[in-house]
Amino acid sequence: MAAPGARGRSLSGLLPAQTSLEYALLDAVTQQEKDNLVYQYLQKVDGWEQDLSVPEFPEGLEWLNTEEPISVYKDLCGKIVILDFFTYCCINCIHLLPDLRALEHTYSDKDGLLIISVHSAKFPNEKVLDNIKSAVLRYNITHPVVNDADASLWQELEVSCWPTLVILGPRGNMLFSLIGEGHKDKLFLYTSVALKYYKDRGQIRDDKIGIKPYKDSLPPSPLLFPGKVTVDQVTNRLVIADTGHHRILVVWKNGQIQYSIGGPNPGRKDGIFSESTFNSPQGVAIMNNIIYVADTENHLIRKIDLEAEKVSTVAGIGIQGTDKEGGAKGEQQPISSPWDVVFGTSGSEVQRDDILWIAMAGTHQIWALLLDSGKLPKKNELTKGTCLRFAGSGNEENRNNAYPHKAAFAQPSGLSLASEDPWSCLFVADSESSTVRTISLKDGAVKHLVGGERDPMNLFAFGDVDGVGINAKLQHPLGVTWDKKRNLLYVADSYNHKIKVVDPKTKNCTTLAGTGDTNNVTSSSFTESTFNEPGGLCIGENGQLLYVADTNNHQIKVMDLETKMVSVLPIFRSENVVVDGPFLVEKQKTLPKLPKSAPNIGLSPVTACAGQTLQFKLRLDLPSGSKLTEGVPSCWFLTAEGNEWLLQGQIPSGDIENISNQPTISLQIPNDCLSLEAVVSISVFLYYCSADSSACMMKAVLFSQPLQITDIQQGCIAPVELRYVF
Repeated sequence: MAAPGARGRSLSGLLPAQTSLEYALLDAVTQQEKDNLVYQYLQKVDGWEQDLSVPEFPEGLEWLNTEEPISVYKDLCGKIVILDFFTYCCINCIHLLPDLRALEHTYSDKDGLLIISVHSAKFPNEKVLDNIKSAVLRYNITHPVVNDADASLWQELEVSCWPTLVILGPRGNMLFSLIGEGHKDKLFLYTSVALKYYKDRGQIRDDKIGIKPYKDSLPPSPLLFPGKVTVDQVTNRLVIADTGHHRILVVWKNGQIQYSIGGPNPGRKDGIFSESTFNSPQGVAIMNNIIYVADTENHLIRKIDLEAEKVSTVAGIGIQGTDKEGGAKGEQQPISSPWDVVFGTSGSEVQRDDILWIAMAGTHQIWALLLDSGKLPKKNELTKGTCLRFAGSGNEENRNNAYPHKAAFAQPSGLSLASEDPWSCLFVADSESSTVRTISLKDGAVKHLVGGERDPMNLFAFGDVDGVGINAKLQHPLGVTWDKKRNLLYVADSYNHKIKVVDPKTKNCTTLAGTGDTNNVTSSSFTESTFNEPGGLCIGENGQLLYVADTNNHQIKVMDLETKMVSVLPIFRSENVVVDGPFLVEKQKTLPKLPKSAPNIGLSPVTACAGQTLQFKLRLDLPSGSKLTEGVPSCWFLTAEGNEWLLQGQIPSGDIENISNQPTISLQIPNDCLSLEAVVSISVFLYYCSADSSACMMKAVLFSQPLQITDIQQGCIAPVELRYVF
């Protein structure tokens, strides 16, 4: 059968055959049936007289994460290639990255798979290579990325939306396309069967592609892509979302660190500060020694108790949710990419900060988490812990409406509250519509303030224009903060690299600081200073200072609103030692070789689900009268041979300092499980001496814990006791 050549090289040529396949897959029950259907589809497509061939990458394109530019027909022959058409501002594209990482963990270029991200910009700012470099670092993209600034490949293939995946065969022949997010199962199915199909025909090559991750060139910095900043109005401490280091910093106003919580690697773990982990946190709000965190890529709201020095989860289940209504208790309610949080007051009789407003970028809505029982506008009494939608239909639009559920947002990313009359509203930085909007706290009505245009479907009305209301133009603003003292709103106009100020009474929007240039210049003049995609800002010192998270410059800048001076906040530990790079963490221990005499104790299998935490309690006994050797650290190690993905973001080793107070080892099952069965090994090495110290020795024991991972939610799992008598 001839390929539909009349449609040229566009993706529409795949549509009839792939649509038939997807209808057939709906009726398939077993995995074997699905594999067979895809295999038969490939036989059909591979038998076309003429391949539906992808165009060659145009010459002169800029590449990242590669040693040199890649050619489809010189370098990629013999590979299954996935082209990921994306733009780095797009929340749906961000949601797709974990699926691509999971696929890369399963298949490498030696297996015959390569992923190439084709950056096809929406905003002019996103066409600039340096800005794409920052996004590649921020989102930890390690596969090749090509900057198709003119969208030539996008146009030739007639790609219509972000993200779009195109799967190529070993001849550059197009096999499948997947549009939008949420297709992980199909992505794995199509890729695995394509690899098998072409391996059966001897067409897959295992040669390596020259990969050179750009992140290896990243200079050290105390902060890495800080996304948001807020201030404790009582103590003047700052809370910084150090997004790229996956941690939260609490610093005094001189920049000295009081607490560093989480990091340097991503993870999802509650508990004491030294064990807790986050994944690209953004929004932060602090009150009464409690910090709430929008833990964006974990799809959670976390609570940090500075007095108890503990982290807990108050909303989300750790998996991206699609629910656009909500209403469950927070820790049972799936949520999607929360980007900012701010305290608010419900309609209860007692005026108190009993609501946490959430900019839910992933579903294009504004949500509320009830910190105490109370009421929302046009809602009945709600119980403490309820998490639900407040405004936004869930459609990605720039739609204003008197009814909050009929209004629509486009990736809301920043929030600020003006609770006093006559304002009584939430300000929303609605990034993808390039607008700032307001939501009435009295009746929920959503109104336009500045930016964008009147057509609710047009998300391309952006620019850099000072003006009034709709005549003002912004470019992907990510942050807002309310100046109660002056009745002004400050806006992080992120892709214009400026800080703007809006008078909500007149809707006049003007540039306060920034030249639009991204060079890191700190000048005494607001208008001569520069920023690079600032993501968040807040007011401190009784309205005198404006703190700016200058995200791509890896800094917190301090703008004095009275003297008009700009400075950089130094971030340092105690004793006034400025940190020149990420704070050093203890070097990971090397696993010693297990003695042949070490017993291997097999444990009964444990069934757990994604996100659940297992605890292993050491219960080891030394010979009578023996004691641990001083100065030689006894220790434990977690390993998972063949299933190393289990240990990402975990604490893989630790010391045993006291035999009478042995540690508990925690293991949290990742959200993205690459296998439903695995074995975790806990190796323990004890160095001990007899009572009279006449003989000292090292003994070891290995515990093997089989795991069975299920989709079914499990109840609380009792700690596993690791008992052994030496």
